[in-house]
Amino acid sequence: MSQAAIEALTFDLQGETFALEASLVREVLDLLPETQVPGAPSFVGAVINFRGRIIPLVDLRVAFEMELGAPTIDTRIVVIEHALDGEPTLIGLRADKVHEVTAITHETTEEVPRIGLRWRTDFIRRLARRDGDLIVIPDLDQIFAARGQTASVTSLHPTQAR
Repeated sequence: MSQAAIEALTFDLQGETFALEASLVREVLDLLPETQVPGAPSFVGAVINFRGRIIPLVDLRVAFEMELGAPTIDTRIVVIEHALDGEPTLIGLRADKVHEVTAITHETTEEVPRIGLRWRTDFIRRLARRDGDLIVIPDLDQIFAARGQTASVTSLHPTQAR
């Protein structure tokens, strides 16, 4: 993370606050009909139709080994553009609740402690503090690679989906 502040979209997963750089976010959607992909892992077990394109729907709760809950009135899909295998790819991320875009400065972030977290530390890029709360900035590259799901997500890439 650079010394300058980044604009980040904050959202909740199982009561924890996460943030993604706002520049990755293309749109925040209400829930859409999902098509389950037979045999796909739960991490990316469905696709959605986003403006006429079929995109994978990733559930970060699976990566962070959180309980999967039923959608609520606050559940949203955050559509991001993220490079997979060097190619920009649209991906939907489930969020229990989306908050606001906020500035996160380098001074309010810190390295991930090597112990003491319930999640894999390589899945977290940085931790930020805001008003006494902890914000997790996930490392999407590590999550996709370590979960062994890059191939699964890429195989659902719109240009390859049939």
